Amino acid sequence: MNAAERNPLFTRDLIARARARREAWEAGELRAFAERQPESRPDARTSSGLSVRRLYTPEDLESATLEELGLPGQYPFTRGPYPTMYRSRLWTMRQIAGFGTGEDTNGRFRYLIAQGQTGLSVDFDMPTLMGYDSDDPRSLGEVGREGVAVDTLDDMEALFAGIDLERISVSMTINPTAWILLAMYVALARSRGNDLDALSGTVQADILKEYIAQKEWIFPIRPSMRIMRDTIVYCAGHMRRYNPVNISGYHISEAGATSVQEVAFTMANAIAYVEEVTRAGVPVDHFAPRLAFYFVAQADFFEEVAKFRAARRIYARLMKERFGATVPASMRLRFHCQTAAATLTKAQPMNNVVRTALQALSAVLGGAQSLHTNGLDEAYAIPSEEAMKVALRTQQIIAHETHIPNVVDPLGGSYYVEALTRDIEARVVEILAKVDAMGGTIKAIEEGFFQREIADSAYATARQRATGEQPLIGVNMLVEPPAPVPVPIHKVDAAVEARQIQRLRQTRQRRDGTRVALLLDRLEREARDPAVNLMPVTIELVEARATLGEIVARLRQLFGTYVERPVF
Repeated sequence: MNAAERNPLFTRDLIARARARREAWEAGELRAFAERQPESRPDARTSSGLSVRRLYTPEDLESATLEELGLPGQYPFTRGPYPTMYRSRLWTMRQIAGFGTGEDTNGRFRYLIAQGQTGLSVDFDMPTLMGYDSDDPRSLGEVGREGVAVDTLDDMEALFAGIDLERISVSMTINPTAWILLAMYVALARSRGNDLDALSGTVQADILKEYIAQKEWIFPIRPSMRIMRDTIVYCAGHMRRYNPVNISGYHISEAGATSVQEVAFTMANAIAYVEEVTRAGVPVDHFAPRLAFYFVAQADFFEEVAKFRAARRIYARLMKERFGATVPASMRLRFHCQTAAATLTKAQPMNNVVRTALQALSAVLGGAQSLHTNGLDEAYAIPSEEAMKVALRTQQIIAHETHIPNVVDPLGGSYYVEALTRDIEARVVEILAKVDAMGGTIKAIEEGFFQREIADSAYATARQRATGEQPLIGVNMLVEPPAPVPVPIHKVDAAVEARQIQRLRQTRQRRDGTRVALLLDRLEREARDPAVNLMPVTIELVEARATLGEIVARLRQLFGTYVERPVF
């Protein structure tokens, strides 16, 4: 579309009149009022450091066009990925859960479903995340502590016992071992006779953000990207409704990145994944419609709303202009959102309910497709049942009492929100150009670019909180003496580890050991050939009751382990 075909939001005459009225207002009423009651600070900035004016008018959108804003469900999707948004279907209320054994977490799932939750999200324990079986000496003390322990397909069966996988979507928060958990999920569904194309949900899988922010990795970057490619390609061919990756800005933000960096670094990762899969000869429109995203809702309300709107527009343009996507589904960014755990405080924990409600509101106003609201006790432990119910009720009140879902993108057209959306987009595009100039995302990770940027931002935020420049109620402002915690705190069951290890050993005794050994040999052979997809053999392995630790150990011998190069 050339310049002559682009339709400006405002005419030159209207902008000129707006400017004249603002200047007169500043010289008259504003100046007189400010002399009597000066403003408390000379300037203001968003949490990302973007300059914020006192007032926004059509002047701030002088070059904005109707095409840039668009309509919901239309390119570039600024106002939402779907035409009717929550008027047709509310966001999925997806509270995360995971502790103890599969049976323990299954009980929490059933409780949440009974309270009105509409999607499931699984949190796995550290040994499962890092590829160690529960009876590995390195797992001691961590089994089922901060997530559910899953060693074999038997654990997956216990985790979803009595839950219809074709009727409820399931998200799995897992990364370096994501393909194995997905293989178990597929094996479980096949054993039940489910149609794989009927399964919906997401496996987080975004390994690049581990090297950038969360630091839970196993293999070096290159073989990890091959596994990512295999997962995406397998799902594109066999699981029509399933998202094989949740490209995650959440952990980048929680590690200390600003909201601008969160979007920029997440988009850089998305570019790397699309390049990896298309390099294998898979057309972009064959897999891009199932790429999903995961963002945080931080405390800066309007910046967060604008962030989500900007992310949709940036992604749409990337997919169309950089990768040549031709179908709208390939350009439509859909995202799960979680309120910001790092903003929750031990001091005055009931304040966390208010923080979470406001963050959830920004996610809804920003157009999230799925939402997790944090428990008020998460600064102490994993959420208790009561805290999770309050968090879920927060979403339900927004959904059913506020009438906010009645209007699509209700803040669209706000001079401030539109200007902020454009500012964020411009800053993100600048960062992406910088990454390109460095040689791409993987090269930038290897050189520590993202890691240094996040560390600098985290340090700046810590200083602002320490000095009180960034207020935090109960911590550096309106501080009260310590008081007993007013909510029950989740206790780790001391017997979990023994129960889990007993089941793991019983599974090893029952299985056909010869078959498992042959399949592990096949896994190693296929892993030596970069052209082979590792998902089919992994599915056969888990069906034979190979353990997660055995599969990872065999590949660790071949691929090696990643060693981070310090950036400071």
